[in-house]
Amino acid sequence: MRDLTHELATGRPPRILIVRLSAVGDVILTMPVINALRAAMPDAVLGWVVEQRAAPLLEGHPALDHLIVLPRGWMKSPRIVLGLRRRLRALRFDITVDPQSLTKSALVAWLSGARRRIGFGDDKGRELSQYLNTELVSTELDHVVDCHLALLRPLGVARPKVEFRVPEKPEDRTAADAVVRQHGLESGYAVINVGAGWPSRIWPADRFGRVARHLGERHGLASLVVWAGPKERDLAEQTVSSSGGYAVLAPPTSLAQLATLLRRAVLCLSGDTGPLHLAVAVGTRCVSLHGPTWAKRSGPYGPGHIAVQQAALDSGLDRRRKRCSAWLMEAITVERVCEACDQLLDQPGRHAAA
Repeated sequence: MRDLTHELATGRPPRILIVRLSAVGDVILTMPVINALRAAMPDAVLGWVVEQRAAPLLEGHPALDHLIVLPRGWMKSPRIVLGLRRRLRALRFDITVDPQSLTKSALVAWLSGARRRIGFGDDKGRELSQYLNTELVSTELDHVVDCHLALLRPLGVARPKVEFRVPEKPEDRTAADAVVRQHGLESGYAVINVGAGWPSRIWPADRFGRVARHLGERHGLASLVVWAGPKERDLAEQTVSSSGGYAVLAPPTSLAQLATLLRRAVLCLSGDTGPLHLAVAVGTRCVSLHGPTWAKRSGPYGPGHIAVQQAALDSGLDRRRKRCSAWLMEAITVERVCEACDQLLDQPGRHAAA
């Protein structure tokens, strides 16, 4: 369904800006919004403002006309803020969609000069966003993806097909193929992601290693352990050392290269973090591990995945979830995770979703 009201009033297709600045996982979970808009309004001009770390995932995205990338800490620089305002005003956006619904994202929407600024009006609309956005949407839907898509209802877009369409560049395919050949993974492999943005989301490395050993012994499946940064590399090395020789350490990878490695994997095992949602987005079956976050809200989206959660906080702000003790993740047993992996691997078919 097209937003014909705008076209009748202005005589031109709408110009719509998505504002989802961070983090990597949340940017991935917002991709269905841009695809739904492109499907509903083929002639619309679509832009996205994002911070630098997640920008590589959107470069070359087929649904996007404009990608505006901001450096980290951009709000502290009046020069950058004024430059952003000039650039956005020059693009003449009519409508903004703000899935992040924080002060900084709503500020970007306001700076654009768009008269219609759509954000959340319930507890998902935080800080000053409800004052800066002009149209507020409330939803009782559980999953983040469905909540984001609910923001399109004021534009006449309801129940769209969920697509991610993560771009893949030739140079990233070449890099991924080299990793697969180097470690002899041509017959198939699992990806194990050991890190997470919050310490409270990290499962013990030796348990990941024991699952890797199970995958090797029961399914003849090697595991590629991915990581980002020195702390995660330490966890990845611990995982490899406790895998009985069935896991190998991935080299440093960019987000785009990681997407390509995940696209080729038989299975992804991860906590609730960006690489998990990236694996879902490229169509790889996932087993996800959840402690302080709710699987029904931020687990792998769609069928063909298994979310494992033994315990969770009843409620609380993000800062409480970030700082909670490790027991929520440690409550997840190796046996339960192995059972979940077996359940997926014993089913026919490699990919869960396109």
